[in-house]
Amino acid sequence: MSAVRLILCTFPDEATAARVGQRLVEERLAACVNLLPNARSIYRWQGSVETAHEVLALIKTAAERLPDLEQRLLALHPYEVPEILVLEPAHVSSAYQSWLLESVVSEQK
Repeated sequence: MSAVRLILCTFPDEATAARVGQRLVEERLAACVNLLPNARSIYRWQGSVETAHEVLALIKTAAERLPDLEQRLLALHPYEVPEILVLEPAHVSSAYQSWLLESVVSEQK
């Protein structure tokens, strides 16, 4: 079982996604945030089918940091109901996992 978690989260635009991603990395809640612009989302919201262009963020963190990351993401995110979809990778290379875990360790520890 991996100690790494991958979070999928969509944002309304690249500036918002970059601002939130920057904060998550600066606060050591995420090791890395990849932003994939030009995602087209089709979804049901308040009884209607909607379409929007969004930015998909791939957020990498440690399992132990996930509760704090989720709380912070909810506080920073502009959506009423942000997408926070957490995946547990079946395999992560040992070198990448070591780097990731070191990146999210609190400086006070």
